[in-house]
Amino acid sequence: MQDDGPTEESTASPARGGRTSAAGTALEKSMRILEAVAAPGGPHRLTDVAAAAAVPKSSAFRILASLTEQGFVRPESGARYGVGPRLRGLSALVSGGEPPSIGRVLGELRESVGQTVHLALHSGEALTYIRKLESDQPFQTASRVGMRMPLHSTAIGKSILAHLPEEEVRALIASAGLPRRTPRTLTDPQALLAELEAVRARGFAVDDEENEPTIRCIGAAVLGPDGRPIGGVSVTTVAFLVSREEIEAYAPALRTAAKALVPLL
Repeated sequence: MQDDGPTEESTASPARGGRTSAAGTALEKSMRILEAVAAPGGPHRLTDVAAAAAVPKSSAFRILASLTEQGFVRPESGARYGVGPRLRGLSALVSGGEPPSIGRVLGELRESVGQTVHLALHSGEALTYIRKLESDQPFQTASRVGMRMPLHSTAIGKSILAHLPEEEVRALIASAGLPRRTPRTLTDPQALLAELEAVRARGFAVDDEENEPTIRCIGAAVLGPDGRPIGGVSVTTVAFLVSREEIEAYAPALRTAAKALVPLL
């Protein structure tokens, strides 16, 4: 990792009313960093965020990484940081304005398929759920907002992997491994790579009880302007009520939602 500047123990120039860089609890620092990221003129450089929040660059980098995983901050090109979808959604709720556009897209998808819908962001070796809309079905899934999930065994995860260069996928496999989550999990690298090729060809991925017994999902990647996956959206069902053929029939509505989310993430 590149040198991110001074350590926690070092002293930086006072900022914002004379506070030193070490001032405040971890929560206070996180709140100041969010304020700095949301300030006009963004996305902002790490150096500028750290200075505005009066937090050492090394600490700011770690906090920004955590906020990115949770969807409150979004990394941009040029090592800059902008407002993430969860922060935008929170802002809309507090201001009492119209429901966030992301919520409308996900709500329309849930209405169309009648099943639970998830939105997740890609972060390193995993994905993080940032939105979940439960269905009206007489069952609930164990997933929750903020939960980190593996890439190789989930529908969203496989749709993300399918849009990464093969050498990057191999590096992720070498680093994170392919732990068996259920008897159906793909744990052989070549089998997973073959599956990812099929995902690219059809435009969606299927988790057929590969991450959790009795749970069947279909997922599609949400791609950034550079073609790299930002995250993904999925439809989740229970295997004993919805067959694989039936869940694959949701693919057109799923792909429409994924495209609609592109400018919103």
